[in-house]
Amino acid sequence: MKDISEEFQTLMNRKNLVEKYKSILNEVTRDPDVINFISDHRQDLDKDVLTKSASKLYEYCEEKKKIARHEPSQVPGYMPVLIISNHLIDIAYQPTKELIEEQNAVQLKRRVKSINMPKIIRDASFKSFIREASRNAALLSAIQFTNHYIEKPRDFHKGIYIYGALGIGKTYLLGAMANRLAHNGFQTTMIHFPSFAAEMKESISNSTFGEKTNAIKRAPILMIDDIGADSSSTWIRDDVLGVILEYRMQEELPTCFTSNFSMEELQKGYLTISVRGDEEPIKAQRIIERIKFLSEEVQMTGENRRNPDA
Repeated sequence: MKDISEEFQTLMNRKNLVEKYKSILNEVTRDPDVINFISDHRQDLDKDVLTKSASKLYEYCEEKKKIARHEPSQVPGYMPVLIISNHLIDIAYQPTKELIEEQNAVQLKRRVKSINMPKIIRDASFKSFIREASRNAALLSAIQFTNHYIEKPRDFHKGIYIYGALGIGKTYLLGAMANRLAHNGFQTTMIHFPSFAAEMKESISNSTFGEKTNAIKRAPILMIDDIGADSSSTWIRDDVLGVILEYRMQEELPTCFTSNFSMEELQKGYLTISVRGDEEPIKAQRIIERIKFLSEEVQMTGENRRNPDA
């Protein structure tokens, strides 16, 4: 087999070869990727491949140089690769490593849908969660839940109900769970319940109540943060929270919670006594039974990391 460099030189020496092609071929002969590609695929290429594919080879070399110099390329975010088409050399464009990482980051954010949640949860992770004896039980429960769900997503998995004082990392732990699930391709919806409750009240006037309720109750994985932190109302308890939890219980959809109150405290206070002072223990019991069906209670203690002097 004739050496590739010799073929290039022979072609360039032809008297009838126009100067443009001479320039192009002179350029591509210096590119080792072009030489190796032709050598590796010689049996599949047309005998006049060099002349017929000269413009494609030149484009390939030029685009590679632009990308190497971080200049705008013909197809931003994509790297040219040589392919064979009808026994000639052509170019295909594949996404660069940087574009793939950027796309993955976008997809990751889309898998964690947060409603009125703090920005800190975007980068929350189990690795960066500060480990202390008083927080390890909650961390272990969170890791176990995510691991079990990732292994068997079609099975029903009880979520966790994390309760404890203000500022000890309950919300951050929910964020770490959501991000771990997102990294494994699963979508999570996180809501700050007091803000969500206020939004639902406003949704009556703009006719979006049904749409918003359906979106939350049908979320593949739902995390309800800070339940019990707002003023209780029978409408929010029965027509919003009750409807969401009933649907998720019937469909066995994984649901997690955080609260400043234990389940018992939530039942006797927030769920039983309305903002008007009315007591409805039976309705409160119905709600708490659904929470217990959907989650396992775990206590977290520790110092207030948002306000150490509190």
